[in-house]
Amino acid sequence: MAETRKLAAPVTGIDIVKTAGVVLCTVLVSACGFMLLRANVLSQIPTTIIAIMWGVSTVVLIFYSLNLLAQIFPTKIYNKIVPYIFIGPAVLIMGWYLFLPTLRSLFLSFMDKTSAHFVWFDNYAYLFTDRSMLVSIRNTLIWLVCGTGFSVLIGLVAAILAERSYIEKGAKTFIFLPMSISLVGAGVIFKFMYAAKFGGAEQIGLLNAVLVALGGEPQNWLGKAPWNNLFLIAIFVWLQTGFALVVLSAALKAVPEDMIEAARIDGASEFRILMQIIIPNIRASIISVSTTILLAALKCFDIVYSMTNGMFGTEVLASQQYKQMFTVQNYGRGSAIAILILLGVSPVIYYNLKEFRNREAFK
Repeated sequence: MAETRKLAAPVTGIDIVKTAGVVLCTVLVSACGFMLLRANVLSQIPTTIIAIMWGVSTVVLIFYSLNLLAQIFPTKIYNKIVPYIFIGPAVLIMGWYLFLPTLRSLFLSFMDKTSAHFVWFDNYAYLFTDRSMLVSIRNTLIWLVCGTGFSVLIGLVAAILAERSYIEKGAKTFIFLPMSISLVGAGVIFKFMYAAKFGGAEQIGLLNAVLVALGGEPQNWLGKAPWNNLFLIAIFVWLQTGFALVVLSAALKAVPEDMIEAARIDGASEFRILMQIIIPNIRASIISVSTTILLAALKCFDIVYSMTNGMFGTEVLASQQYKQMFTVQNYGRGSAIAILILLGVSPVIYYNLKEFRNREAFK
């Protein structure tokens, strides 16, 4: 960020001409680049190169021209407005891509399927009266509790055990590897693991192959509600455990060793040390990991869509929103579901911001 200006410098005519020229150049570069990309007259590779060059140069010119404009003002005013010059464009972009779509979704949630007439709260009444929507809300709650709980718990246990293992690095790498796989990719992998063949056919799914080898009958793991939700959540836990492991492992290394050694000398058991010393010291990290995974579970769509497409009672709010918006094309109900998800996310975000503020993260 630019330093505050200590002494006022007289503004000359050359400074004004330079500022006007830079501002005009910024406007021309921004407008011409946008019009060229919008026309889409070039092939893919030139378009990509021009988009990168145009984006970088436009950002540089915007900040440079805004700073030149600020320098025209007296020192006292300049020192007050220069921080907003650097944070302003980011705020405007975030508002354009987040705040305005949220307002539009809220507006559409009070309208009918074609967004032509107001139906007021009919779409919200549908969310809490339709059977499929109630199933989706129930499944989402299961995802929130089980997905978040098991991910954090397994990640914490793995972090504690890895700290005392001579294969710590290898174990952490092995557990963290699934994080490199996309949700859809993980869904494809587990679809083969859950695959079932009936009528005496050879099993290609791992679970059923083991079950048949032990003398059991093949099972349709994804077709039996509500247990199939747990099999889907297992994929999410497999992916998110690595994230919890890495963050909590770093937090464990910050726990004072002398405090643990003193507790052992006093005769405290390992479980008591864990509950009364380790857990309280890494509480902030546990909360941070839990809220992050909670948000991911609330918005999880890829796994459900790639595995069952919401069939057999596995619908969640995110998959319902997708179907209402793009399959049924009922923009009113889809927007209402989006607002419901936003309401579920908002308390978590507010709590995180409050915690950061208490720890002076923004000071």
